[in-house]
Amino acid sequence: MFVRTAITAIAIFAGISAHSAAQACSVVADYRVPTNLELAADAQLILLGKVTGGEQDDSPMDSWITIEPIEAIKGALPPGPIAISGKYVVEETNDRGFYVFSDPNELQEAHPLSYIGGCIRYMFPANTTALFFLERREGEWRSAGGPFSRWAEDVLTEDAPWLRLTRFYAKVAAAPPDARLAMLEAERGILLTQEDRVSHLMAEDIARQLEGPNEPWNIIMERAIASDEWGRIEAEDRVASERRAAEAEDMAEELMTEEIDDE
Repeated sequence: MFVRTAITAIAIFAGISAHSAAQACSVVADYRVPTNLELAADAQLILLGKVTGGEQDDSPMDSWITIEPIEAIKGALPPGPIAISGKYVVEETNDRGFYVFSDPNELQEAHPLSYIGGCIRYMFPANTTALFFLERREGEWRSAGGPFSRWAEDVLTEDAPWLRLTRFYAKVAAAPPDARLAMLEAERGILLTQEDRVSHLMAEDIARQLEGPNEPWNIIMERAIASDEWGRIEAEDRVASERRAAEAEDMAEELMTEEIDDE
């Protein structure tokens, strides 16, 4: 991760200042956000699913979302809908700015709402389709990956770059350890021969996996706060994030309109 990544992580979002966003939750000093390859390797189930319902309670831990399984990228496909506790659905009418889809071209940082409140994403647009990285704990499916991980990102199209990368990382993680480096380098080389921007963004993410584990989160944040570019990058990224969120929302609206027309 670079300084820009850390600044984006604590930039103003939904009316919360960078300072208060950074203080909203904390991690141990040596905590490292898992790389995307580590996330794929550690998850017991990587599930493509649609958020079809849920319940919001006064206590966040008593809230839950229902996910209709579509495809298991890793692990066995659940036979029916599953519930994830501690998460809840956000309607389009939400006036606090929490009805936000993942930026389809963001492959490094987690969903913006991961950086407020509970350190992980716990709010989802109604009827969104997302990739969920899950582990089994106490007889229930729970979020895998830990704070600030990409454990649940919206994927709005069948060829979404995050979906394509996840399929690839799941294959790499399942391969013998001595074959993984060659697989990563080969795929990165193929992507770099393509002329489109998305392929190059995917190649950049594979390069991050080749670099190895991320730095400790607190070191990243301290360097970002000390950076002379704090204010400028923060402002640029806030504007860019708002633009990307609007684009993702437009895409979701188009897809929902198409589904209604098809019916």
